[in-house]
Amino acid sequence: MARRRRRKLPSEPIEVQITDLAHDGRGVGRVEGKAVFVHGALPGETVRARVIDRARKHDEALTEEVLIASGDRVEPGCPWFDQCGGCALQHLSSEAQRAWKHKRLVDNLERIGEVSPERWLDPIADEPWHYRRRARLSARFVKGKGRVLVGFREPQGRFVADVGHCRVLHPAFSDRLESLSELLGSLSVAASVPQVEIAAGDGQAAMVLRHLEPLTPDDLMRLKSWSEAEGVAVYLQSKGPDTVHRLCPDEHQLSYRLEAHDLALNFHPQQFVQVNATVNARLIDRAIELMELQGHERVLDLFCGLGNFSLPLARRAEHVTGIEGLEDLVESARANAALNGIDNVEFEVADLTEDVRDRAWYRAGFDAVLIDPPRSGALEILPLMADCGAKRLVYVSCNPATLARDAGELVRRHGFVLRAAGIADMFPHTAHVESIALFERA
Repeated sequence: MARRRRRKLPSEPIEVQITDLAHDGRGVGRVEGKAVFVHGALPGETVRARVIDRARKHDEALTEEVLIASGDRVEPGCPWFDQCGGCALQHLSSEAQRAWKHKRLVDNLERIGEVSPERWLDPIADEPWHYRRRARLSARFVKGKGRVLVGFREPQGRFVADVGHCRVLHPAFSDRLESLSELLGSLSVAASVPQVEIAAGDGQAAMVLRHLEPLTPDDLMRLKSWSEAEGVAVYLQSKGPDTVHRLCPDEHQLSYRLEAHDLALNFHPQQFVQVNATVNARLIDRAIELMELQGHERVLDLFCGLGNFSLPLARRAEHVTGIEGLEDLVESARANAALNGIDNVEFEVADLTEDVRDRAWYRAGFDAVLIDPPRSGALEILPLMADCGAKRLVYVSCNPATLARDAGELVRRHGFVLRAAGIADMFPHTAHVESIALFERA
């Protein structure tokens, strides 16, 4: 593969008038007719920016000085905002962030799906700091600094940002970046640790250390001592996901509660859970509210994970069937059902890109469907949802573009009406848009 030739960068800052926000939260402007994406700039602003990369059709830049400020601009809550790519919108007020995310959903539904809901739902939101209970942090030994940097990457993505703490991370980790840096720097494999995955439950925390070289007995001792002192479980990963194992303590379990439904859900530190605990709980409540369950319904939950939606739904439906493509998640979902004494739910492993019409669980038929697909959406399985008999469909999405595409298909080809839609601010200060939509048969 041919490498892209680096273009010469201008030595002086450029002045840019910002007219819009790109999908990733960068300001958009033009200089001499060429598009410029500017990190840290907002619509309506004029900024002085430093160009950090050039391509044939656009440039990338970092804001150095705001000459004319937007009325929605606020002081970023993090002193490293300009140097860290973990957040894109700290300089935009929380209300304006949600308004922009709502607008993205509106624009995607109208432009891609050519649909619009009968009503818009109020945004789901909560405290915008210390919400992130799962994250994958980069690690890199920097010889010039004489230490290991741990955190998110810089805005241009080439280097690990040098930060002291992170206000969006869960309290179990927000002030432990320097402690992690010292720990990794003390290991014999300091230069061979590319990442650390962190996860927090309601009262527990764990990290998964990815190491490319074998650990020495002294390394293991240091990790155990750190774990005991910090109260964080340590897992190790030497190669692929199947090599992950817990180093210490001898017993440990991550879990979170959904108090409104009297549920406790256990999970492994590498398993998917929604990163924002409070917004997740409110999103579940919104989904149940939209389904209007009366207690006699059979509900299908596609991409069910470890039971995040299935188990609360089972408290209100006659029967719930949860389908997931990953066997370890299905095993966890079954264990969580047993843990909570729920027996009106079943979980099955299935590849949802294949035709599952001959499966016994599908032939049983359903009154309602909930779907929470990956970013790629659910285009391949829309016919399955349309043919299962369900009158009501709740679609939870982490990508407004694929939700819009699928919404258009459901309305024009499968006889549904888009009744309602809205956003959930799952990732404050980032450009990520979580949304939920209700479809009913016409």
